[in-house]
Amino acid sequence: MIERIIFELGPWSWWIGGLLLLGLEVVAPGTFFLWFGLSALIVGTLALFLDISWQVELVLFGVLSLASLLVGRAFMRRSGDAEGDPGLNRRGSRLVGREFVLEQPISQGDGRVRIDDTIWRVTGDDMPAGTRIRVERLDGPLLVVVAVQPRNTA
Repeated sequence: MIERIIFELGPWSWWIGGLLLLGLEVVAPGTFFLWFGLSALIVGTLALFLDISWQVELVLFGVLSLASLLVGRAFMRRSGDAEGDPGLNRRGSRLVGREFVLEQPISQGDGRVRIDDTIWRVTGDDMPAGTRIRVERLDGPLLVVVAVQPRNTA
């Protein structure tokens, strides 16, 4: 029964198969089925315009699938960002080097600063509230800060 349907559809069966493979790529992403789907669409297009046997179509599909898979993987590897975002799971690392105003005084090495909508614990030399500070580094969940010297405008 399936063989009869494929025979009756002719080249359109490649289009249907290609679209099914592209749909499978959407359901199971990973850029794997994409290359097979594109190969099936190409074979279907060639079969519409050229009179080729089903054996040649299968071989052409296999060759195109392999070639597109290898080329696609090489392209994805080259265009992908291998480093990613080093500060993705370390929110505080994005604050290093930035300057803020101390909200609560640092007393005995412990204070607080408001950054956007979050209050961060800071550590450093004792200083009063309102002091301009710069984040030097992270120490676990603490921001290690130093006072920023006022600039001379002379």
